[in-house]
Amino acid sequence: MKTPVTDLTDAAFTEAVLESKTICLVDFWSPRCGTCHSLAPALEAFAAANEGKVHVYKLDVDDNPITSEKYEIKSTPTLVFFKDGKPIDVTRGTLSASSLQSKLESVGGP
Repeated sequence: MKTPVTDLTDAAFTEAVLESKTICLVDFWSPRCGTCHSLAPALEAFAAANEGKVHVYKLDVDDNPITSEKYEIKSTPTLVFFKDGKPIDVTRGTLSASSLQSKLESVGGP
């Protein structure tokens, strides 16, 4: 089954997120992080509910240190909403799908 959450790399970050005309949510995560794994179902549900309106990505901080360092990601999971190539909301820790939806609405999402 195709997931609405896309894996992202340092190499693809600029085009996928910074040049996007759509709001993007990036989950900076690590495979070693238990909280990251517990966040995954909520992230999937949020992505499915907003498919076509918001791009949702996961970026493994261990494999993609350039982007992680640029945005000063010190802990995982860190969720960052981007709009017009700029970070507009940063949350550390886990959120429910409804909390993600509320954050989307608060940053001017669809």
